[in-house]
Amino acid sequence: MENPENIIVVNNLVKRYGDFTANDNLCFEVRKGEIFGFLGANGAGKTTAIRILCGLSYPTSGELNVAGFDVYTQRELIKRNIGYMSQKFSLYDDLTIAENIRFYAGIYGLSQKVIKSRTNQLLERLGMEEIRNRLIRDVPLGWKQKLAFSVAVFHNPAVVFLDEPTGGVDPVTRRQFWEMINEAAEEGITVFVTTHYMDEAEYCDRVSIMVDGKIAALDTPQNLKKSYNTNDMNGVFLTLARGD
Repeated sequence: MENPENIIVVNNLVKRYGDFTANDNLCFEVRKGEIFGFLGANGAGKTTAIRILCGLSYPTSGELNVAGFDVYTQRELIKRNIGYMSQKFSLYDDLTIAENIRFYAGIYGLSQKVIKSRTNQLLERLGMEEIRNRLIRDVPLGWKQKLAFSVAVFHNPAVVFLDEPTGGVDPVTRRQFWEMINEAAEEGITVFVTTHYMDEAEYCDRVSIMVDGKIAALDTPQNLKKSYNTNDMNGVFLTLARGD
């Protein structure tokens, strides 16, 4: 019987492209309201797995459930109940701040009344009321990333997937961004995050580390550091990546 506290359940996920296996029998669960770190070097299979969990790609085999929905038969329902943000593309540069919010909120099916009310609240919280009509291309990267995250959780999704969300931003903005992540988790939103910054792995409740398409380790940061006899998560990552 599945634990109702698990918002994501993955059993024996396999994804193959011809003779290449991108995901090799992945098994893990993510709990409701948890900040779950999904780490690994480039090419380890992280993005492939995220695309499948977001309903954007089919697995070759395995049993997967996201927010109570099956990845094979209920992909559209999954898309409606998740949020997604990436480093590379999240907002439209040729739309204003307010237009981006309205566009994405409309996709998620929110009414115009709700959109207007939540938009005003959001812009006030972010301190962006006076620049609501500024084009995204003219907004500093740090502000842009915080806004992109806010848009990703605007519809109160069960899960938000963050694919390297803090890449390229300054340390102060990164810290502020993680404060927003913690606030979302406290409100019950599950956060599934990938990052190349090993210090950020310390902020996660649990961390999975992928190597060559497989999950090489999965535990709390504290337990992983203890298991691999290192002082930080960078030491854990390097030990696993090198196959020591």
